[in-house]
Formats: sequence, structure tokens, C-alpha cells
Amino acid sequence: MNENKHLTITYTNWKRETRERVIEPIKIWYGSTRWHPDEQWLLKAIDIDKGEERDFAMTQIGGIEGMQQDKSTNTAETIASPETYEVKEVKLFTDGGSRGNPGPSAIGFAVLDMADQVIETSSRYLGITTNNQAEYQGLKEGLEHCVKLQVQTVHVHMDSLLVVNQLKGIYKVKNRDLWPIYDAIKELLPVFKDVTFTHVPRELNKLADSMVNECLDAQ
Repeated sequence: MNENKHLTITYTNWKRETRERVIEPIKIWYGSTRWHPDEQWLLKAIDIDKGEERDFAMTQIGGIEGMQQDKSTNTAETIASPETYEVKEVKLFTDGGSRGNPGPSAIGFAVLDMADQVIETSSRYLGITTNNQAEYQGLKEGLEHCVKLQVQTVHVHMDSLLVVNQLKGIYKVKNRDLWPIYDAIKELLPVFKDVTFTHVPRELNKLADSMVNECLDAQ
């Protein structure tokens, strides 16, 4: 842990108990947890006293101390406000891969703003699936994350020409095993103002692809 990144926040927990917490911020995200069942902006951070990751409701943070000026760059280290993440239009790069087809599989996705700044990345091991199932699962979870971020327009980029053309209606989905997840994705699309699908070569999908391989290598 880097002590220069430690902040002291005044926090009121769900029991309405208010006290100071020393934390090391990780990221701000939108969603829900066991202790925060209603979707809201949350600060994921390491609770230094408890030595574990916790999610703090942004509305329950009463004050922040410990932000220091970086004199070498003349910039200040601060926790980004929730507005920083209220991006209405994003690029979503997704990938899924199977070693064996079917075989050990994983997904990865990255959400970028229109200036190509990374907002969120995520990867997950799936178990034994086919390559196409993994591709669809990566897209589904990426879109679900965009819903949590309250994004309005999503530009999807994938290196699976099959999946892109099936979602555009150019190809039919003949594999019955893909029907449920295909239907689930189709049900997600009306949530957004607009969703576009673009096929890109693998070299332009390196971030999502690398997350898939790193996840598989870790198994």
C-alpha cells in the first residue's frame, strides 16, 4: 500500500454510526452490494484499519482529508467526483475465448469514453464453454455494465464477425445453445438510446483480448 494515497473520510454507515475511516481509494463505480441494495454511486477502497476492500456509499461520505498537491506536476491527487463517470456515449470492446472449443473459457471487456480513455475493465473465468458462447457472454456482461453506468449510446467493437453479423441480423443464429444469451442481449438493447456493432481485427481489440488470456493463464 502507498501511504501517500491514504485519505481520511468521515463516513456514516448503515447503522447511522459516524466515524473517521482511513482508506486507499481504488475506483468510483455505480451499482449495488449486499449492504447497499439500491443502485447508487459507490467508492471502492481499501479500509486500512480492517485491511480489506470495502464499498462506501458516496452520499454517506461527509468529508475527505489528506489530498496532497503534487508539486512536480502541479496537479492534485483527488477522488474523482461521480460526474466524472457520467459518460453518455462510450466504446465497448469485448472478447471471449475458449481453449479447446469447448474448453476452459473466459471473457474480458473494456468501456472507453469517446476520447479512448478507459473507464472500466473487467474479466471473468467462465469454466468450460465454446468460443462463441464466451464471445456472447463477454458482450452481455459488457452491456450490463453499461446499463449500470447509465450510458445512453454504446459503440460495440468485437473481433467475432459471426456475433456481430448475427446481432445485425445478417446471419441467423442456428446454434440453439446460443439462443438464450442472444435473446438476453436483444432484450438489453432497447435500454439504450442507440447501440452499434462493429467488427474489428484482433489487433484492434488487444485490451479485451489480453484480459481474456490473462484470466485463462491464471487458472
